[in-house]
Amino acid sequence: MPTVQKAIQSAVLLCIDDNQDVLECEKAFLETFGYTVLTAPSGSEGLELASIHSVDVVIVDYLMPEMNGQEFAIEMRRLRPQAPITMLSAAVDVPKQALKLVDAFIGKDHLASQLLPTIAQLYGYGST
Repeated sequence: MPTVQKAIQSAVLLCIDDNQDVLECEKAFLETFGYTVLTAPSGSEGLELASIHSVDVVIVDYLMPEMNGQEFAIEMRRLRPQAPITMLSAAVDVPKQALKLVDAFIGKDHLASQLLPTIAQLYGYGST
């Protein structure tokens, strides 16, 4: 379906991670699939970008200094309640309260296989 491909290519993703290498890899990977990718090295900078730009899907790391993924999700829900949030983490024990705030969770060890299907599903073009 060309309309689905065109819609996906027009999607704006916001990636937030304090690890610059991870952020650059996510951006390069997602851009190869036609997404527009905004990046931020912290939750506060991510919120700033989300207040300026319309974002379709947010991808945020859980473990970050200053503002963790849970704190970011709380603020993001206030700022843009309609934006789906995917939380990433290498941590095994992410609190249930944090998971309740987001639409999807991906362990970083499954990032390569689960990121694209999760984005497609959250953006409304995946199968459930």
